[in-house]
Amino acid sequence: MKQKTDFDQRVVLVTGGTKGIGRGIAEGFLSAGATVVVCARTAPEQAPSAEGRSAEFMPCDVREADAVRALVAAIVARHGRLDVLIHNAGGSPAVDAATVSPRFHEGVIRLNLTAALHMAQAANAAMQTQEQGGVIVFIGSVSALRPSPGSAAYGAAKAAVLSLASSLAVEWAPKVRVVAVSPGLVRTEQSHLHYGDAAGIAAVGASIPAGRMAEPSDIAQACLFVASPQAAYMSGTNLLLHGGGEKPAFLAAANAGQS
Repeated sequence: MKQKTDFDQRVVLVTGGTKGIGRGIAEGFLSAGATVVVCARTAPEQAPSAEGRSAEFMPCDVREADAVRALVAAIVARHGRLDVLIHNAGGSPAVDAATVSPRFHEGVIRLNLTAALHMAQAANAAMQTQEQGGVIVFIGSVSALRPSPGSAAYGAAKAAVLSLASSLAVEWAPKVRVVAVSPGLVRTEQSHLHYGDAAGIAAVGASIPAGRMAEPSDIAQACLFVASPQAAYMSGTNLLLHGGGEKPAFLAAANAGQS
């Protein structure tokens, strides 16, 4: 069933769109009628698909500025335009900030911050030439807004992405809107690496006011909205999707009212 927000004749690029959140976003835009291109360093066994249509895969290392420019140029040459960029590529394994190498920290920042600027710059160059401009959506993280133990550099980079979105929204207006969408905890095919077995995943979900972790489709729905004409006045801001947030630790630790 096609989404309420229709993206027929729109060309959408989803970086890191072959798995996890990115794959869910790609499938959401396919359902809405968009022409979707996904990129990653390696091709997936099966491209994202929905409504009998599949995303087009183009390889790209988003950390490399030349590769990013070539990717956007190829999309415009093939499809004639680029209307929406969803920059989702990123991530970091859990590490000890006190002992991990400086090179590791530099790599995390390069992937999660510098790559975002490379992608946005290339997309903006194409969108500024289009009559209807375009929309750039950075996929952020709740890690930007609360302590991120085990992924300090990642949280810092994501915080910087929020600042980047607000600055670029001013520089590139009115043709191009720039928005961040920041998920909290999301259940993907790799959730077991972070939360353990099904019982662990359920226990984590129960700690969220919504009673569950987000699904990639939840993030897709938010991206469809912020990239749509319905959100035409939304730019330079961050949409936080965390199901009500995390319950403060003091609630479990306090004993007031206990007999």
